[in-house]
Amino acid sequence: MLVKQLSWSIYLPSQICGTWQCVDKKVYSFSQSKHIHNCPHQFPTSDSTKETKSFSLIPGPKPLPVVGNIWRYAIGEYSFDQLHVTGLKKYLQFGPIVREEILPGVNLLLLYRPEDIERMYQVEGRYPSRRSHTALEFYRLQRPHIYKSGGLLPTNGPEWHRLRQAFQRPLNMTENIRQYIPGIDNISCEFTEQIATSIKNNKKSADFLEDLSKIFLEFIGLVTFDTRLGSLLPGLTVDSCPNKLIQAASDTNSEILRTDNGLQFWRKWNTPAFKKISRSQEYFERVALEFVNAKNAELRSRNDQDQSQKTLLEVFLTSKDLDVKDVVTMVSDMLLAGIDTSSYSMSFILYHLAKNPAKQEKVYEEVNRFLPKFSNIITQDILAELKYLKAAVKESFRLNPISIGVGRILPEDATFSGYHCPKNTILVSQNQVSCKLECYFKNSLQFIPERWIKGDPEHEKTHPYLVLPFGHGPRACIARRLAEQNMYILLARLVKRFHIEWNGAELDVRSQLINRPDGPLKFSFTERTDY
Repeated sequence: MLVKQLSWSIYLPSQICGTWQCVDKKVYSFSQSKHIHNCPHQFPTSDSTKETKSFSLIPGPKPLPVVGNIWRYAIGEYSFDQLHVTGLKKYLQFGPIVREEILPGVNLLLLYRPEDIERMYQVEGRYPSRRSHTALEFYRLQRPHIYKSGGLLPTNGPEWHRLRQAFQRPLNMTENIRQYIPGIDNISCEFTEQIATSIKNNKKSADFLEDLSKIFLEFIGLVTFDTRLGSLLPGLTVDSCPNKLIQAASDTNSEILRTDNGLQFWRKWNTPAFKKISRSQEYFERVALEFVNAKNAELRSRNDQDQSQKTLLEVFLTSKDLDVKDVVTMVSDMLLAGIDTSSYSMSFILYHLAKNPAKQEKVYEEVNRFLPKFSNIITQDILAELKYLKAAVKESFRLNPISIGVGRILPEDATFSGYHCPKNTILVSQNQVSCKLECYFKNSLQFIPERWIKGDPEHEKTHPYLVLPFGHGPRACIARRLAEQNMYILLARLVKRFHIEWNGAELDVRSQLINRPDGPLKFSFTERTDY
């Protein structure tokens, strides 16, 4: 998902998530807490103004003077390494709204109820604000010869709105998105051919995540730079452009929270974390400048009467509302945000289908119905018919979203679950926890795509603010439609040609900036005889 809504940021060290079951050697289940089954009715509605309670009365861990609650993480009561497990523990301890003073004066408000999450979006204002990617913004603003702003990821206020509006309009036009279907389909077919060749040669990837990173980089290259980057070519060296781009994205994402949170020494000293971000961004901008300048030169040499469909890059470069610096920043952000988010998401989609072969067969049967021969070309009309495939993707997002939730800085006083909350409170939705609660989903830990299909016996009505993998509102993922289109096409091609099995350990997440698989991807692919 190209420019993903990396919108939750809390003033904490780097966070890595682990398993659901074990917290401090104690097993927690979703049936243990009184909050689980009656949580939808335990508190008044979020917008209720009657008998609002003081912010100080919101339950949560009690801070100590000087150190706040950071000591609880130091002794292992809570864990930055297992954010979703820690979030569940707080839910079981305190209920569906939790106030936590991590450091003195730094209040987080954790929101579990979908009504409160909805309220967060209702009051986010015209310019939804967050505190994220601060070191990236600092780096870019020191280089005004290349960047005009910090870009969409870290910027807030009117400048964010200017960029968002200018880039959003082309990304909302259906014809601009559909034009990439043939190219993405062609790359996906090449990818399946590589897997088939590996099967014949009896070769297996040590970690299929590396393969997924390469194909999503190839997708991004096509959409962002109008070219193939060659990431699927055999025998790529560590110093090849594709591998260096993948590494640069990984290095940056692994350091963002570390630099966002805590004492920001990198503003005065060139810390190791900031050095890693700087090196990665220097490579991104070098590649971006090369391709953007080449496309700009091509556009200047063209006949102005050319009426052919413009690519997104061409639309951006010819926009009166953008300059070249804006475009360089945007394509750098697409590289940064698109590789890991998409490859991690596809990791879990394939994992759940491999662990649930009956569901995988239903996806295959649907794909086979609309794509009877592998040589058939995928079209927009075919994608529109793949309802069960899309339900499977949504169910994977419910179980394994790309992040714990979304963060906002409250722009005005507001009420959540009957409590008054002052302006500038840091709100963090806990969608990843809530989406696995029995009070919101039946058989909540099971992979059931049918729950999203109207008319199916398994279908259930759910609150629309529970599953929000791309965020919501003005600051939602700007390239959601492109991201979904890429995943649908790749998944259809993989399931059409192969039966997929899982040979690894139970897979969970560890979160750096986003939720990454906590172990290697051990898939087995068996070519279908009738593909």
